[in-house]
Amino acid sequence: MATLVTFHAHPDDECIACGGIMRKAADAGHRVVLVVATRGEVGEVPDGFLDPGEQLWERRVAETHAAADILGVSRVEFLGYRDSGMVDTADNDHPAAFWRADVEDAARKLADILIDEKADVLTVYDDFGGYGHPDHIQVHRVGYRAAELAGTPRVYEATMNRDQIQADAAAARENGEADWGPPEDMEVGKPEAELTAAVDVTAYLSVKRAAMRAHASQIAEDSFFLAMPDEQFARAFGTEWFIRRDGGPGITETDLMAGL
Repeated sequence: MATLVTFHAHPDDECIACGGIMRKAADAGHRVVLVVATRGEVGEVPDGFLDPGEQLWERRVAETHAAADILGVSRVEFLGYRDSGMVDTADNDHPAAFWRADVEDAARKLADILIDEKADVLTVYDDFGGYGHPDHIQVHRVGYRAAELAGTPRVYEATMNRDQIQADAAAARENGEADWGPPEDMEVGKPEAELTAAVDVTAYLSVKRAAMRAHASQIAEDSFFLAMPDEQFARAFGTEWFIRRDGGPGITETDLMAGL
């Protein structure tokens, strides 16, 4: 019917930010393509987690394909850049780091996929990368330029509802519940007034959690993603939020594939 290309920085980002809309699109008969900028080379794993001689990136690539199967993805592509690590770390300066990549060159790689797929919809991240991660910010820059090069008509910025996160975290602390939210001084997502699309993915929460479990090297069973009670998980991940530059004001869309 139509093609959704969802662009992410590292393995596991896809199921957290867009797992619901990916499975929703696939179940509606649309083609879903996952593009990942890096192989997550600088993630952390416990000692002994990897097999002898196994590199972390090898495990994370395998995990990505397993999660993609769960999410209904038809094609997985890696752009071949190196994980840049968190902000202000030495990995930011690695010559192969995605953060250091020439935007035009990286955008052309992504645009080639968009053109090959005749993509109707592309998802990127907001201009702050959700929480300031260098690779996430670069996804925003590269993704928009690739859409320009390819003529992709719809671009959505995956983000978080900052107002909801702050309110829910504050309520949890007041009620003595587990503190699952980000630190109070950490900027995440965008204010609700800037959001233009809210997709209800509660029907796909079990799928999102299964895809998260597929990324076992990064999302452990005792992580807040998987240890969170079902009701809290539904509140935190039951809606996926987006910004469309030519949308709004306010929430004007509830399905990224509407009309396609």
